[in-house]
Amino acid sequence: MDVPKKLTTRQQTNEQAQLSAGQSTQAEATREFATVDKMLRHDSLHTPVPPSIAVRLQESVQKEAPLSQPWWRRLFGGAGE
Repeated sequence: MDVPKKLTTRQQTNEQAQLSAGQSTQAEATREFATVDKMLRHDSLHTPVPPSIAVRLQESVQKEAPLSQPWWRRLFGGAGE
């Protein structure tokens, strides 16, 4: 039969430190948000955009023709010009 060994004070201290470190990292990883919008804002601030997507987005924006007048003026007519 295996007899469990008694832990030395040093081993107990190490185990307690590991447990408390694990609990603190778990507390840091868990975060609650009041709304979905706040969660998305937090995520967008902490998630870098991959370079390939950033390049494609920049190219797409440059291809768009600049609008000469606001959408509401195009919709209701160019009155006032």
